[in-house]
Amino acid sequence: MASKLTTSNRTGWLFALPAVGLIALFIIVPFFLAFGFSLTNQRLISPNPTEYVGFENYESLLGLAVITLEPERDDGGNILRDEEGQPEYPRVRTITRSDDYPQYRGMREWFRWQSGDNARVVIAGDVIFMKALVNTLTFVFVVAPVQGGLALCLALLINQKLRGINVFRTVFFMPVVVSIVVVSLLWRFIYDGNDGLLNNILQGLTFGLFEPVDWLGNTDTALGSIIAMSIWQAVGFHMVIWLSGLQTISPTLYEAAEIEGASKWQAFRYVTWPGLRNTAVLVLIVITMQSFAVFAQVDVMTNGGPLDSTQTLVFQAVERGYGKQDISGGSTISVILFLVVLAISLLQRYLTREKA
Repeated sequence: MASKLTTSNRTGWLFALPAVGLIALFIIVPFFLAFGFSLTNQRLISPNPTEYVGFENYESLLGLAVITLEPERDDGGNILRDEEGQPEYPRVRTITRSDDYPQYRGMREWFRWQSGDNARVVIAGDVIFMKALVNTLTFVFVVAPVQGGLALCLALLINQKLRGINVFRTVFFMPVVVSIVVVSLLWRFIYDGNDGLLNNILQGLTFGLFEPVDWLGNTDTALGSIIAMSIWQAVGFHMVIWLSGLQTISPTLYEAAEIEGASKWQAFRYVTWPGLRNTAVLVLIVITMQSFAVFAQVDVMTNGGPLDSTQTLVFQAVERGYGKQDISGGSTISVILFLVVLAISLLQRYLTREKA
C-alpha cells in the first residue's frame, strides 16, 4: 500500500510540476523581486547607483496625519472672513514646509472638514496614492455585490427550459468575449458629453429637459461611469458560473418543496441558496480579484482623470513603474496591493467558512 501511495504522489507531482513552475516563475519570484525593489530607490535608466532605503517608500505612500488650522484674526481678535463669509485659514504649506514640524515635511492636503471655527485637514505623504486606494476599495465594494447579485438574477432567468433560451445566454455572455479595450472605447463614445448615446437617450426620455453630462469628464460621475461599464461587461461570465451551480441542484428537492407548499421565495431561500453556497464563495472571490486588478478601463477611458478621480492601485503601479520609470515606487504599490488583497481574501474565507 505504501509503495502504491508513493507512486501515486510522484505521478501527481509530475503532472503538477509545469503549473507549479509557471506559478513560481511568474508570481512568486516577481513578488519577492518587487518586495526587494520596494526597499530601494531603484529607477530605470538612472545614472545614480541603487541604494537601500528600508521602508521609506512605504512611509511616503502610507503617511497620514490630521492637523488643525485655526482661523486668522485681525488685531482686534475678530475672525477674518472671505467674500462668502467663510473663515480664512493659513495655508497648509506653512506647516508642511516649516522646520518646526519635520514630521509633516513634504505632505500635502487630501481633504478637510469644519470643526466649529477650526478646520481639520487630513494631509498625506502621497495624495494620489490615497485617492487610488480609496477608488480601488470603492470599486471592489460596489462591483462585488452588484455584479454578483445581477449575475445571479440573470442565471435564474435563463435557467429555464424554454425555446430559444440559448439565444439569451449567448447575448448575455457576449460582452465577456469582447476585448475590454474595445468595450472601453465603445463606452467612451456612449459617455461622450457632447453627442454621446447615453445623453441622447436621456434627453429623448425627458423630452429635452435633461441637461447633457460629461460623464467621464466630471469628477462626480467618472468613477461611477467606469463602475457601471465594468459591471455590464463581466456580468455574463459570473452568470455562467451561477448557472453551473444551479444545474447541480437536484430537481427532486424542488419537487419536495412544491409538495410541501413552499412559495418561490421559500424554495429559493431553503433549496436554491444553500445549494449555491460553494458557487457563491467562488463568484465572490473571482469578482473581488478582478475588481482589484482594474486597469484597462481606466487607462482607455479616463487615464486616471479628471483630477485623479479615477486613479486605481494597478494604474498607479504601472504609471509609476513604467511611465515615470520609478521601479521602487511601482513595486511598493504592488506589494501593498498584494497585502490588501490577501487580507480581504482571508476575511472572505473566514466569513464564508462552514460553521459547525
